Amino acid sequence: MAEPPHPPRLPTSLDEELLEAETSAILSELTDAQRLLRVQDELRAGFTQLSHIGKAVSVFGSARTPRDDPRYAEARALARRLGEEGYAIITGGGPGIMEAANRGARDAGAVSIGLGIELPHEQGLNDHLDVALSFHYFFTRKVMFVRYASGFVVFPGGFGTLDELFEAATLRQTQKIRHFPIVLFGSAYWRGLIDWLRDAALRDGNIVATDVQALVSTDEFDAVIAALERVDHRRPRGVRRAA
Repeated sequence: MAEPPHPPRLPTSLDEELLEAETSAILSELTDAQRLLRVQDELRAGFTQLSHIGKAVSVFGSARTPRDDPRYAEARALARRLGEEGYAIITGGGPGIMEAANRGARDAGAVSIGLGIELPHEQGLNDHLDVALSFHYFFTRKVMFVRYASGFVVFPGGFGTLDELFEAATLRQTQKIRHFPIVLFGSAYWRGLIDWLRDAALRDGNIVATDVQALVSTDEFDAVIAALERVDHRRPRGVRRAA
């Protein structure tokens, strides 16, 4: 019986290059000093481009959501509503939910921001951006999502979406960031996760009740606005928190 063909080798991204730097072949291509300069350049570019955007919301969700999916329409409509409330919209800049949110920002005349990432198998930035930045490293990009946002709105998505969600939840739990709402939009999708957090992680003492309560699950636009405005009402609009 013939063996299944091996998947084609995808081009090496800079994150992969960094993580695999123990191999002599990769070490010979780029020194650690050069990597540090790249990191510095990405942080500087992000700080320069985003320092004047005012209050903003980072919106996450699946890049695989098609344009005829109801969730795409919801993401676009919610982003428009947020834009009308004075928020800039920050996304990963790609297709799916990200594109929908950037389109919604444009619909409202709000600032539409895309923070792209170099991946060997992903599409490029979408066509609905006022500010477009591309990052080689995930961690420099993540700094921008948190530093320049007043909160996260998380639509249904996969590993990348969950990564951003739990990173923010960890930063909030450890008080690296404070007064930072995390809203899960699409209660049916997120119900199983919330139940597991209560029935397993909380029950076993690995988290506390306030960690679960900090995740606002809703299907209502007004509840999203209320969560964003209520949690951080003491911070003047347009004033950025420290990273």
